[in-house]
Amino acid sequence: MDLRYGMNPQQAARAEAITGPAPVAVLNGRPSYINMLDALHGWQLVQEADRLLGRPAAASFKHVSPAGVALSGRLDDVTAGPYGLRGSDVGPLTSAYLRARDADPKSSYGDFVAVSRPVDAELAAALTGLVCDGIVAPGYEAGTVGVLSGKQQGRFLVLEADAAFVPPRWETREVFGLRLTQERDPVELSAAVLRAVDGVALPAAARDDLLLGLAVLRYTQSNSVCYVRDGQTLGIGAGQQSRVDCTRLAGAKAGTWWLRRHPAVRSLPFAAGTRPQDRIARQLAYIDNELGDDERRRWLGRLSGVAFASDGALPFRDNVDRAAEHGVGSIAEPGGSIRSAEVEQACREHGIALVRTGVRLFHH
Repeated sequence: MDLRYGMNPQQAARAEAITGPAPVAVLNGRPSYINMLDALHGWQLVQEADRLLGRPAAASFKHVSPAGVALSGRLDDVTAGPYGLRGSDVGPLTSAYLRARDADPKSSYGDFVAVSRPVDAELAAALTGLVCDGIVAPGYEAGTVGVLSGKQQGRFLVLEADAAFVPPRWETREVFGLRLTQERDPVELSAAVLRAVDGVALPAAARDDLLLGLAVLRYTQSNSVCYVRDGQTLGIGAGQQSRVDCTRLAGAKAGTWWLRRHPAVRSLPFAAGTRPQDRIARQLAYIDNELGDDERRRWLGRLSGVAFASDGALPFRDNVDRAAEHGVGSIAEPGGSIRSAEVEQACREHGIALVRTGVRLFHH
């Protein structure tokens, strides 16, 4: 298949199935190279999250990493309000996507959507009012492809994933005249990889959030960390050369997510018909410029029950100290750093349950 263009408009690009049928079929539009990468990684992520945790999953992808990921769940008024919805009236698939988008709604503007179950009429209708470039799903209920195909003057991308597709054991990439081949990561994520350092059993909610975090990291550009709470990411830090910079970046996003729930932010007035992205922009401007520093600190200190996952070993305790500032109560990391004892001590000082997985999840 000829793609619309490569990583940049001046580059031609093609996509070809290696053996047999392709893992995705294009039902509408013409994807670019990056669109296709977002669709392939996003589909794998939500399929794995759904398999792990048994709930519909959604991801909001931008530039080959997720901006947000979530399972279906309750929508509060901060998540549902910008779209003119009542959280109690929203179905599971739509709730999963809106929760995913709510992690970092600024970055999700113009995203690629991935969902783990067939698109229903409710989600298709919700997407018609949002700025996004395309969607990948394992199927579409009757009429939904037509609804989605009308977006962007018919250019909206609609891709259907083959849920039964089995990927090849070996993956190949060609770079600058050199062919690189590696085995596809064979590790199956499950609760069995979560081994608490101090032998204390994790609460079920923390266990599930850590598993979701690990699934997210598997498809996020390294170095990467993420903060997860109640089945949704609050902040994802991707592609930084320093792990503590990932921790700071993702923590800042988690803090913003929580500050959007401050009573003063929730009570901001909006005229009828204000677009969702304009409402969100006003909230962020208020947080940055009008909410006092003391009040910010007081409110941020109330965030709790957050899980934190890292795709690689935490090399220094500074990651723990930073994570603790954002309500983290449990951490999952591979372990094996020469300073792992210091990381353990930092977790004890902050009252954080430390889990060692023994599994590195770098993604490039």
